[in-house]
Amino acid sequence: MLPPELATQLRLAFDDDRDAETFLLRLERYGPDLVESLQAVYGAQSPALLDGLIEVMLHAFHNRPPDLRRLDEARLLRPDWLQTPDMVGYVAYTDRFAGTLQGVRGKLDYLKDLGVKYLHLMPLLKPREGENDGGYAVQDYRAVRPDLGSMDDLSALARDLHAQGMSLVLDLVLNHVAHEHEWAQKARAGDPKYRAYFHVYPDRTQPDAFEATLPEVFPEFAPGNFTWDKTLGGWVWTTFNPYQWDLNWANPDVFREFLDIILYLANRGVDVFRLDAIAFLWKRLGTDSQNQPEVHWLTRALRAATRIVAPAVAFKAEAIVAPAQLIHYLGTRAHHGKVSDMAYHNSLMVQLWSSLASRDTTLLREALQAFAPKPTNTTWGLYVRCHDDIGWAISDEDASRAGLNGEAHRRFLSDFYSGGFPGTFARGLVFGFNAQTGDRRISGTAASLAGLETALATGDEPGVSTAIARLRLLHGVILGFGGVPLVYMGDELALLNDYGFRDVPEHAADNRWVHRPQMDWALAEHAREDVNSPAGRMYAWLQKLIQARAGTPHLHASVESRPVHSPDSRVLLLRRDHPLGTFLGVYNFSHEEVSFPTGVLREHLGEQAEDRLGGGRLTFARATVRLEPYRALWLTQP
Repeated sequence: MLPPELATQLRLAFDDDRDAETFLLRLERYGPDLVESLQAVYGAQSPALLDGLIEVMLHAFHNRPPDLRRLDEARLLRPDWLQTPDMVGYVAYTDRFAGTLQGVRGKLDYLKDLGVKYLHLMPLLKPREGENDGGYAVQDYRAVRPDLGSMDDLSALARDLHAQGMSLVLDLVLNHVAHEHEWAQKARAGDPKYRAYFHVYPDRTQPDAFEATLPEVFPEFAPGNFTWDKTLGGWVWTTFNPYQWDLNWANPDVFREFLDIILYLANRGVDVFRLDAIAFLWKRLGTDSQNQPEVHWLTRALRAATRIVAPAVAFKAEAIVAPAQLIHYLGTRAHHGKVSDMAYHNSLMVQLWSSLASRDTTLLREALQAFAPKPTNTTWGLYVRCHDDIGWAISDEDASRAGLNGEAHRRFLSDFYSGGFPGTFARGLVFGFNAQTGDRRISGTAASLAGLETALATGDEPGVSTAIARLRLLHGVILGFGGVPLVYMGDELALLNDYGFRDVPEHAADNRWVHRPQMDWALAEHAREDVNSPAGRMYAWLQKLIQARAGTPHLHASVESRPVHSPDSRVLLLRRDHPLGTFLGVYNFSHEEVSFPTGVLREHLGEQAEDRLGGGRLTFARATVRLEPYRALWLTQP
């Protein structure tokens, strides 16, 4: 319960008794999480910080628009709104999808027809001019990139999305700002308050001590983790690029600034914040300064404070870390279910491409078995491809259990997907080569990595069909896994690599732009008319998958997918135990037809099963069932 004197004091801040009651009830519910988290991070500084945060929260609460207040109440009544089987996401760059935010408003029918309920627009807050890490070097969190529109355009888009039953997702870069940001400029001007917003050192003593255990994110074009700034007169921490200054989250003023930013954007209609680079927030000497315990306390505090003002808002952790670390971003022990509402399942994406290249699912099964169960109120963000490169996050331990050498397998995958392995179907580019470790990441669209570009270039029509089958399989897995499947713009049309990035000066040094093509609206129109073209076949299949998923309650994200034994290593079996019965995903990762023993299916499903993708029922009377190359089956108990 709130102390009576605090409740009385806060009531004076309201003209409406109902508003006061709403705020106080939420403060009573989430306040203990907020206080405990602040105390864990800031200690004796936390009471003063809390007083400042309440001022920020009251201001945002009073300014929350009526339509968003109604959404708050609706989602409090339906807290699983991010977990339902009809929740399917679409990820796009605003300019590459539709030019401007107003242009996106004109394309909502396309998204609705596909079955999208969740739209993630890639970084659109005002970045620095020129090179800006794809928009992740933010100059102003309260302004939109000028060529895309304005904050009013963003609010208008959010209202249109909500009217169509869709949600708006934006990136929030937490770890760093562009050195043109107001805070950095004030620090450069000598303001000690803002200098304390950053990690600044007068000489190399401390940076060198930190560097002894820090990895390099971009070793090719941004080596090291510190940059000398002449105006600042010191070495500033720059994990990613010299123009991105890491923030000092040990300073409570930084926390208050970001809560204010989150609530401002929430009041503009943002539903989900993708918490970018969240793993890097806390720095600790002698470690890699990733995944530190304070990161989870900070997230829990931000979530609790946001829930008091805008409970319709959710957090998604962009934590591309090992499985043992990833689960903490959804919450373990005291943080169970109290930090981010969603996290990316990067491991599944990596393992899908690994299985496709090796035609063997043993490693995929071993990797999934290593994951601890997530809190039932959280969900995975699932994807075949994203805007970023593919780093082969395959642990030596998982590889060993699968009978593989981890280093050799990672080398094989880099060779395979960069086109260097004999007989490969893939056309990708090497990104971020690290000469010291031999690490090579891969860029490329899903279609080009799956072999469509090669097949079209050689006029190999059977190869085209095979490539489309691979893409259909991969999307079958992510849509049948539970969580929120995220379709990356253009994958629904099997768009190929765009090598034109080399002609754009600010993109030429970053080959990840090869898989960030412009949306081909002529092709999109043609695909919906010609279901025999590669784009048409892919679009029709994805639309069918989304419709089937929406009608399959077994795919609610509160239920876990778990790998079960398959007698054929080419075939992946994923089981989900739902109150309505068992769901079994059956996926053939081979280019060969597989005769799969029906006894295994009978063991999980009984004598019959409903085919959620093909329709009708399957009876397991024969000894084997035929699985065509790259076949996906969703089976449930009748």
